[in-house]
Amino acid sequence: MVGAVGRRKFIALVVGASASLTAAAACAQPSQQARRVGVLLPFDENDVEAKNRLKQFRLGMRDLDWIEGRDLLIDFRFAGGNPESIKRHVAELIKWGPDVILSYATPGLAAVRRATSTIPIVFVNVTDPVGQGFIPNIAHPGGNITGFTFIEQEIVGKWINLLSDLKPDLSQVALMFNPETAPFFDPYYRAFKASPQRGPVEVELAHVRSVADIDSTIANLGSRPHSGLVLASDIFLVNTRASIIKLANERGVPTISPYRQFVVDGSLVAYGPDTGDISRRASAYVDRILKGAKPGNLPVQSPVRFELVVNLKTAKALGISVRDTFLELCDDVIE
Repeated sequence: MVGAVGRRKFIALVVGASASLTAAAACAQPSQQARRVGVLLPFDENDVEAKNRLKQFRLGMRDLDWIEGRDLLIDFRFAGGNPESIKRHVAELIKWGPDVILSYATPGLAAVRRATSTIPIVFVNVTDPVGQGFIPNIAHPGGNITGFTFIEQEIVGKWINLLSDLKPDLSQVALMFNPETAPFFDPYYRAFKASPQRGPVEVELAHVRSVADIDSTIANLGSRPHSGLVLASDIFLVNTRASIIKLANERGVPTISPYRQFVVDGSLVAYGPDTGDISRRASAYVDRILKGAKPGNLPVQSPVRFELVVNLKTAKALGISVRDTFLELCDDVIE
């Protein structure tokens, strides 16, 4: 009898251990009901800006009780700025069968919109989505698209004013962007030129489509005294920022952009929306869509948090003295 009891206890222990392992494995595996979110980023995988945006989106989803590997699967695609790469990654994402696609910047949204009219799309950091024809209305976007805008027309004037505050002798500024990846800046520039100007700064367009174009534009500015450079919210410029910042600093041309990361990388000053905050807010729309909301019924939202950041090391190298009153307005100072 003792042997039989011992065998029964042994069997019970084995069965119990097996059940525990099975339960642990089940917890480690995604549920059959796990929802799928595809994310398309126009960056290289190791780009610091890309990592920050992804981190904030994932934190936002976790705050809303979506746990990756349990009830959420996320497929990240890093397409850089290459149109063919973007097109390929979009096709792969759609084949994967996501419940929602989160798409960053104009080129990515354009590619996703062409590829599907049924999968819900949440765009992030897209400027003038109505003017670009992505949606008919901000309040009621309709269809399968909604999201978060980035830059408004008025910011062009603010960039010029901030650069003038740092460099009082500024007399000419180039607004640089690639018209293929940031087509909205041509009308923004026209609107700026048509508005009353506060100071004597002459603003011109600098269309660039290659690093060679960037080089010649900055060389031209560097040969002209009292010049400055506005780097528009353009994914092409984001992906080539290392070359731009290096060339501008070597030529003594002060730069301003909407991205904090540019200043961390050596640009003089940045003023623009907090890209991490927008990514985190986007998680709320993804959450609502996964729970049944229709994207066309969700109004497109604008940025709510802006950052002013200056690099004092770059200012010193450029011979610019930053006043205490300017520093008091900054959200961050890179030293």
